[in-house]
Amino acid sequence: MTATVHVLTAGYVGDKTASTVTLIRDGAALVVVDPGMVADRELILAPLRELGVAAGAVTDVVFSHHHPDHTLNAALFPNARFHDHWAIYQDDDWHDRDADGYQLSEHVRLMRTPGHTPEDISTLVTTASGLVVLSHLWWSAEGPAEDPFATDVEALHEYRAAVLKLEPVQIIPGHGAAFTPSERTPR
Repeated sequence: MTATVHVLTAGYVGDKTASTVTLIRDGAALVVVDPGMVADRELILAPLRELGVAAGAVTDVVFSHHHPDHTLNAALFPNARFHDHWAIYQDDDWHDRDADGYQLSEHVRLMRTPGHTPEDISTLVTTASGLVVLSHLWWSAEGPAEDPFATDVEALHEYRAAVLKLEPVQIIPGHGAAFTPSERTPR
């Protein structure tokens, strides 16, 4: 048994901004990644309902980083544990831990991937098809090749290469539809 990944809403950047919001099912773990800005909260909640998941049943929420466009709708998940680059939060509990290598569930782990911000993390999911990586190392399949807001361009390229070396079958970027990496994927 492996995890499954469902993009709830594909994000975009332009005149308006929305994050890509994803649900991961791994046994008892129901994980939402980057519940940030969307045009309407129903763009998160309706696809969850279609998958038979109530917002209150979500066990974990992962923030790739702390920009509002990736965190704004976190309160939709009142029973979840929240994960970022250095801790796990739930209610009034704060437990320090480094995200790098943290095993969130049997088939879901976190990886430190700075570049866009110093605190960025990616979510790595083992599925029946292979490795799926949810990451803000890429905005979308189309680019930009150079992240105009990257705090460390050298680290961004280093971690893009590290992720691609893992040979993911799919990348779910911060602001776009899932894509299959190829030779054209920005390194």
